[in-house]
Amino acid sequence: MAISFQYNKTSLQNLEKNLKMRVRTLPTLKNKESALRMEVKRAKDEIERLEQEVENRIRAYDRMIALWGEFDQSLLSVEDVKMSVKKIAGVRVPMLDEVVFNVKPFSVFNAPKWYADGLTQLKELAQVSIEREFSARKVRLLEYARKKTTQKVNLFEKVQIPGYEDAIRKIKRFMEDEENLSKSSQKIVKAKREASL
Repeated sequence: MAISFQYNKTSLQNLEKNLKMRVRTLPTLKNKESALRMEVKRAKDEIERLEQEVENRIRAYDRMIALWGEFDQSLLSVEDVKMSVKKIAGVRVPMLDEVVFNVKPFSVFNAPKWYADGLTQLKELAQVSIEREFSARKVRLLEYARKKTTQKVNLFEKVQIPGYEDAIRKIKRFMEDEENLSKSSQKIVKAKREASL
């Protein structure tokens, strides 16, 4: 990225101001990047844990596969998923607050005894699956924010800060050269005046 500038004091001051702002902002961006990296790792570990829990619950569910054939699937449905938004390292991520289930009434005397336990198992399986989906969404959002922050850190570190420093150095050299030329020409003019007198 070429930084446009002019060879004058105003341009020099603007460049110095921009450089100072980027140098001051860089540590904050690096801290944000490392915080996001840690949060992504934590969220990925959480997803692994939830996936393992889902697998365990499905295995428990498979043991009673013969019984599930007679289970009335219309008894249980997810009515609502309540969520909130939490900021993690400046990124807004959804957080699961509660899963509201709708359980249709059934006759305890006419239905098999295991229906109540089956409903509890299904609720737990649905709860864990929904939590896993929220964690996956959280990871996607945090990964995206981390990627953007890393790009910004690299832009500042490798492109803009060196570019501003180079532009400032060029302007200062140009202004010094101009000053030296001006002094030299003044000396020559003075010497010619003294020689003609």
